[in-house]
Amino acid sequence: MVKDVSEADFQQEVIERSKTVPVVVDFWAEWCGPCRTLGPAIEQAVNERGGKVELAKVDVDANQQLAAAFRVQGIPAVKAFRDGQMVDEFTGALPPAQINEFLDRIVPSEEEEAAKAAIESGDEEALRGAVAADPKNPEALAALARILLARGENDEAETLTEPLAANDFAVAGIHARALLSQSENPPTEAFKAWDEGDHEFAFDLLQKEVEISDPERRDLLRQVMVGCFTELGPASELAAAHRRRLAAVLS
Repeated sequence: MVKDVSEADFQQEVIERSKTVPVVVDFWAEWCGPCRTLGPAIEQAVNERGGKVELAKVDVDANQQLAAAFRVQGIPAVKAFRDGQMVDEFTGALPPAQINEFLDRIVPSEEEEAAKAAIESGDEEALRGAVAADPKNPEALAALARILLARGENDEAETLTEPLAANDFAVAGIHARALLSQSENPPTEAFKAWDEGDHEFAFDLLQKEVEISDPERRDLLRQVMVGCFTELGPASELAAAHRRRLAAVLS
C-alpha cells in the first residue's frame, strides 16, 4: 500500500492504478524536515485503511520533471488521484486528524463501493439498490438503463435517465436512445449493431440518419452518438473519426 514511484512508472503506478483504487502521492525530499514528520503519519493512516487507498512516494530531487509537471512549489506536497484524475491536495505537514479527514474524502464510501460492485456484476437488483441509495450516480444509473433498453422497456429507461441527462454525456445518450426507440421510425438496426458490438456499422447508420433527419430528431441522434463516443473513451480512434464526421455534418 506504500511504494516509491518515479517518472518512469508514475503513469502506471498512479494514474492507471487510481482507476482501480485511490492513490495518494507524497512529494518529499530527504532534507525536508516537515516531510519526515508527515511521512510516517500518512503511511500509518493509509495502512489503517486496509487497501482502500494506496500511497506513492515521490522524491522531488530525483524526479524534478514530475514535480514540475504537478506544480509542486513546496514540500511536503500531497496530491490525491481517483479515476485517473487529481481530485484533492494539500501542502505542509498536517496533524493526524486532518490527514484522516483528507483520506476520508478520497476513500470511496460504502455506497460507492456497492455501486461499483453492482456495475461490475451487472446485477439488476444490485443496480436498483445502488441507484436508490444514490440517484445521482451516473455510472450505476446508466448501467441499469442499458438493461431496461435491452428488454425494450424504453419508457422506464427514459424516466430513469431524465434527471441526469443534462449533466452526463453517457446518460444523455441513453435518454435520447430511449426517446428515439419510442418514436415513429426508430433507428433499430443501428441500435442492434451497437449492442452486438459492431460499433463502426452502428456509427455509419447513425451518421446517415443525422444527414436526413429534421432538427429535433437530429439532435437526439447527436446525443446518442456523443454518448457512444463517451462510452468508447477518449483513446478510441473510431470515436474520434466519427466525432469529426458528425461535427462536419452539423456545422
